[in-house]
Amino acid sequence: MKIRAAVLNQMHIPQPYAKTKPISIETIELDPPGPGEVLVKMAAAGLCHSDLSVINGDRPRVMPMVLGHEASGIVEELGSGVVGLERGDHVALVFAPNCGHCLPCREGRPALCEPGFAAGAAGTLLGGHRRLHRTDKSLLNHQAGVSCFAEYAVLARGSLVKLDPELPLDIAALFGCAVLTGVGAAINCAQMKLGSSAAIVGLGGVGLSALLGALAAGARQIVAIDKLDSKLEFARALGATHTFRADDPELVAKVKTATNNGVDVAIEAASAVAALETAYKITRPGGTTVTVSLPPPSAMFNVPAVNLVVEERTLKGSFLGSAVPQRDLPRYIALYFAGRLPVDKLVTHRIKLDEINLGFDRLANGEAIRQVIVF
Repeated sequence: MKIRAAVLNQMHIPQPYAKTKPISIETIELDPPGPGEVLVKMAAAGLCHSDLSVINGDRPRVMPMVLGHEASGIVEELGSGVVGLERGDHVALVFAPNCGHCLPCREGRPALCEPGFAAGAAGTLLGGHRRLHRTDKSLLNHQAGVSCFAEYAVLARGSLVKLDPELPLDIAALFGCAVLTGVGAAINCAQMKLGSSAAIVGLGGVGLSALLGALAAGARQIVAIDKLDSKLEFARALGATHTFRADDPELVAKVKTATNNGVDVAIEAASAVAALETAYKITRPGGTTVTVSLPPPSAMFNVPAVNLVVEERTLKGSFLGSAVPQRDLPRYIALYFAGRLPVDKLVTHRIKLDEINLGFDRLANGEAIRQVIVF
């Protein structure tokens, strides 16, 4: 079938994207779903910093590629062998497909699925296929097994989670990436406890989702840190108890004064080594520092090794919020309906597919939290 899709042909094209247009909206062809695959009609898709890191080359991927990894949609067609879904079901798209059979999957860590990781690096679906191509039959790569900046997508069954149909689809899009990653970092990875203190460094969609996760977990004190006053104000409106500018030379001392020598949990979501260094420095002895961001592969982080011992520090990475999507998404959606996880407040712009280059300018310039393409 022919579809309209957002195609990135080359990385490293500079801003302003609204002028240089690294992403082209093209009419391409999408093959029908194969065994274990599902055709989904897109409803909404979120613009995420992980997409931006492919555009600017921080996270190199095979080109050309149909972008997009955070979305919601409606099941249109089922390939053979697909169970648990029917035509018309609402689904969230998850950017880390899982096979269910490799060691990480068997251990209950599907975000680390080995075939899923290999497929993502190769630009294919979980089964190794590419279902996207141009009219001249040249193949296009899939981003994270999703490629949702398009009218339709074919995905592996392991990339989909069935949704409560009462959840608005434009809000549902955020649950597959920002919410799973941010809330999961606070709840699954950091295992925040009632009455604990937290700091969030980097207040994009994922960082603010982590802030909401900390609130839902019962944090008594939440420190929000960013370079932009507008985002600090946004964080205060969501429930942050303290806010500090990331470029304040006295930042670490001020946070330690406000939190009795540091926070129990610091979550870094800024994709910068300096931000991770800040998160580590403001974590109290005995506390936990979690990073969820994806800086360039060349970025290195150094810590005094002795501190890990004498201060009993924990430093952890969290991919996809250390989530089990089929378990966690229904829980987070229930919290949303209960008013304890107001994800809808993170949506600052609703845009059309043709506005995508301008949308990534807004994201790169810090002028938006979550922008959602509505199809």
